[in-house]
Parts: sequence; C-alpha cells; structure tokens
Amino acid sequence: MTENPGGAVLSAQGLSLVYQTSRGPVTALQDLDMALAPGEFLSVLGPSGCGKSTLLKLAAGLIAPTRGRILLEGQAVEGPTGRVGIVFQQPSLLPWSTVIENVLIPIRALGRDLAAGRKRALELLKLVGLAEFASHYPGELSGGMQQRVAIARGLVHEPRILFLDEPFAALDAMTREHMTGELQRIWLATGCSVAFITHSIPEAVFLSDRIIVMSSRPGRVVREVTVDLPRPRNIATMAEARFNRHCAELRELFKDLVTFE
Repeated sequence: MTENPGGAVLSAQGLSLVYQTSRGPVTALQDLDMALAPGEFLSVLGPSGCGKSTLLKLAAGLIAPTRGRILLEGQAVEGPTGRVGIVFQQPSLLPWSTVIENVLIPIRALGRDLAAGRKRALELLKLVGLAEFASHYPGELSGGMQQRVAIARGLVHEPRILFLDEPFAALDAMTREHMTGELQRIWLATGCSVAFITHSIPEAVFLSDRIIVMSSRPGRVVREVTVDLPRPRNIATMAEARFNRHCAELRELFKDLVTFE
C-alpha cells in the first residue's frame, strides 16, 4: 500500500535502531518521527552520537531499522534507491578519474543514458562553478572544490532528495562559510528537497526552512524550529536580530540536551 502523510516526500514513523555490539545492545534511535516536505531545506541538529548520521543512512536505505518505517513518496524504503543523492563529510572522489567522470558515477551505476547524463553533469559543473575543471583530477582541486564536485555527483541523477552528512566539517572556517552560501545557491537553483546533517547552529539557521533538534542517545526529535528568514540569505543575514534569536534559542535548548557519559 502506498501512503504519503501530509504530502511529505520523506517521512519516518516510530523509527528505532538497536545496534548489537560486543558489550551488548546499543539503542541509537528510539521512536523517532519526522517528515520532509517537497522542496524543503531541512536541517537535523543534535549532539555528537545522537544518531544524526544513522537517521540519514536509514532514510537512504543503506541500513534497515529495528522497528518503525521510512516512506519515500509514500513507498516503504527497503534498500538503496536512485531517488536519493548522498554527500558525505569527505568527498570520496576517485583520484584516477577526472572531475566529470566522478560526477557521472551514479549515471553509470544506475544504468542511465550516458549522453544525457554527461550533458546533465556539465550543467551541474557549471552550476557549482567548476565547468572549466571538468577534465581535471581531484588532486588538482582544493577541498572546497572537491566538495562541490561531490554535490554535483549527488544531484546528477536528479534525485527527489539530497542527503548531506556534515559535508563541510573537514573544511577550514572561511571555506566552510563560502560553501554554506554556495549550497544555498545550488539548492535554490535545483529545487531539490534537502536533509542536511550538521553540528553547527549558525549553519543550520542560515540554510534551513526548518530545523529538527535531536536528543542525546537514544536519538529522538525533541523540537522543531521554523526559520522565518527571507531568501536569498547572505552574510548580512547573520547580523539580523531574528537570525541571532534563532541561534540563541537553539543554544539554550542544547544546555539541557547534551549529556556526558
């Protein structure tokens, strides 16, 4: 049976995951509910070890839940699907392949038309500002440039959702700030639904339509925050009173959420 509660492109219902370890079972997520609307930029914010990355892997079909379910456009997620794209913390580009061949990896893996895929890849490289680097190799690019290649690769097969798991965490502060603005620009140009995992409160506020806040392990959603800031946002946005109110609200919330074991 196909369902689509509230018109969500993605929804999680009663989601729980228990890892079996040598020291016994560890509950990573417990009875988690969330939804992602079409075209929405949703950030998932929470303390280290709360299950943010686990939630992404479950949503992408890379692992299966212990209990509960995930629906993608009303259909149960039961494994990896070409309807999502993923960008991880490290770009993970093939060093022996050119930039455009790295972008084309999902096209080849999914058996899509290569000529159409190459045209799309070139369009995306232009969108991310790397058209002139199509024939370069990853080792010839900076960290920020490599991550832009990874974003183009995540979008090349035109997924319904782009998952980003702390994609800027390994970058220096100035490059990270620049890439945050670039990600907003790319998202506005594509209209793709985005689920963005981050530890950074200002990053989440700057990018998001909505933020879901997770508790310490076992992870569950404890708060949803709607970000009422006009777009497009820029560096001046970070000086606005509303921006700083959102950041202050989230920091106050985290005082009660972070626990140490």
